Amino acid sequence: MSLAIVHSRAQEGVTAPAVTVEVHLSGGLPGTAIVGLPEAAVKEARDRVRVAILNARLDYPGRRVTVNLAPADLPKDGGRFDLPIALGILAANGHVPRAALVEHEFVGELALSGELRPVQGVLPAVLQAARIGRRCIVPRANGAEAALAANADVRVADNLLEVCAHLAGRGDLPAAEALPEAAPCEREAPDLADVRGQPAARRALEIAAAGAHNLLLCGAPGTGKTMLASRLPGILPPLEEHEALELAAIRSVAGHGNDVRRWKQRAFRYPHHTASAAALVGGGSNPRPGEISLAHHGVLFLDELPEFDRHVLEVLREPLESGCIAIARAMRRVEYPARFQLVAAMNPCPCGYAGDSSGRCRCTPDVIARYCARLSGPLLDRIDLKLDVPRLAHAELRGAVRGETSAVVRARVVAARARQHERAGKPNGMLVNREVERDCALASCDHDLLDRAVERLGLSARAYHRILRVARTIADLADSARIESAHVSEAIQYRRFEPG
Repeated sequence: MSLAIVHSRAQEGVTAPAVTVEVHLSGGLPGTAIVGLPEAAVKEARDRVRVAILNARLDYPGRRVTVNLAPADLPKDGGRFDLPIALGILAANGHVPRAALVEHEFVGELALSGELRPVQGVLPAVLQAARIGRRCIVPRANGAEAALAANADVRVADNLLEVCAHLAGRGDLPAAEALPEAAPCEREAPDLADVRGQPAARRALEIAAAGAHNLLLCGAPGTGKTMLASRLPGILPPLEEHEALELAAIRSVAGHGNDVRRWKQRAFRYPHHTASAAALVGGGSNPRPGEISLAHHGVLFLDELPEFDRHVLEVLREPLESGCIAIARAMRRVEYPARFQLVAAMNPCPCGYAGDSSGRCRCTPDVIARYCARLSGPLLDRIDLKLDVPRLAHAELRGAVRGETSAVVRARVVAARARQHERAGKPNGMLVNREVERDCALASCDHDLLDRAVERLGLSARAYHRILRVARTIADLADSARIESAHVSEAIQYRRFEPG
């Protein structure tokens, strides 16, 4: 029989749908046809594969070769199918035993010399193959990334001949090996102890970390807004292994590669204010993850928030609520996870010095109002903590007194998160309204306090529930089983500040 079947994986978002590579040899004029909705890079595989087989000193069949990539309605792109196509042709021609292909999946691009080149999106393919009990063979350059899937059976190869020898039983391919994790001194984030003064901002940063709340810092240039934001990853709890794998899979399909020695570190993404909507949320003709997905389980820091294009900021509204982003195109629809924590910083006016004691600001109220109007109400409504970061006196900068270190603050944050996961299985910032009613019950006097604040500040129903979530986090940091009046009052304070 001149038919061979090889298993591989496509790439669709952060998933890796199964692809069956069917190769058939028939009579007629010699030639190779690839069908099954292949894109340009896959169509070009016929030339790469033919030359790679010849340079590996193997026979390329002088017959009609038909390669079908099933399912036919799933778009296939990239060079990831070179290796399975080559093995299918060799198996159909009798150079590789067909039975050996059944329990394997193959991903890899071929050089003309027969060497294997790395491809992106290997980690999702390996994870999916492990779920159904198949061994995966990948290029050696992808081995360290593939080894992050601890329960997967992954083998690595340098060239096509090594893979053929392994399948024929003439040699065994080595298992993929993970690189050692970075030493603690190499992976430490900037320390919170470097921040002088700013007790209110430090407190807000701790609350944001404990409950996964969004945060907006407003202040004049040089008050430490960026410095504070960059310290947030250092006080967040360490990533769980499944969370780290999700983030590594996103990085893999984005083509950014994985720093496998630091794969368990939380992301801190810092896009420039000229970033487009596609760069921020993902997109393109062939959709790729954006900054919000690369910040999954981590921090997205937007500095100079009003300088971002308003349309760019508005696309953040849905993923801030849902934790994912769906990108629809004419031929496909992909979904990427985007459970990120938003931290933003802004100046109070275009010159940056409105309200500064120096009196150097000359911006008129209309100019300030137009500047702050670049931020929509619905976006600001989704930010739980908003506060002013004042300018420090020079005496505070020169002082020898240092605040608590990130390690000390992180210990309180981890303890608070543990209480939240024991109670609801998630951080307070992710509670839905039904869970808020269950876990954030108030005494009648505290309800009256909150009702008065909602009426006086003109807050929305969304803001009302977000205040309750923040109050619950403050109570968790205080190791309090119930929300007290002081916790509600502090949560309301973070809603009193409005830019402009």
